[in-house]
Amino acid sequence: MSVRLDHGSDDLGEVHEINVTPFIDVMLVLLIIFMIAAPLATVDVSVDLPSANAERTQRPDKPVFLTLKADLSVALENDQIARTGIGAALDRATSGDKQQRIFLRADKTVPYGELMTLMNDLRAAGYLHVALVGLEAAGPQSP
Repeated sequence: MSVRLDHGSDDLGEVHEINVTPFIDVMLVLLIIFMIAAPLATVDVSVDLPSANAERTQRPDKPVFLTLKADLSVALENDQIARTGIGAALDRATSGDKQQRIFLRADKTVPYGELMTLMNDLRAAGYLHVALVGLEAAGPQSP
């Protein structure tokens, strides 16, 4: 048998506390999404870059990577492209902005002449702002 001792009104009072459980659930879901999406946003073309001791520059928000692989094939970001279609592919990637810097990565086994041919193709397509990408050297290199 139960007895009610409080004979006050049946109105519920206002609760002045925030229920954080839904907030925590949403934050955990977002954390999982970002943990999965972050590795997918990186460039996955495998290339063995040479090292350089040049001063590191700041990376732009959306860099455009053009890669010359050891088998002399060319990739724009993660997509394989034909060497004859470099200009059109870069126009699509940069929305026609010829002033945007193109980050050129080449395997260290690629002959110098092939790298120069690719740079000439970039120049012919109107892309004059080219940055060569390399690994950071641990210390001063000897000749």
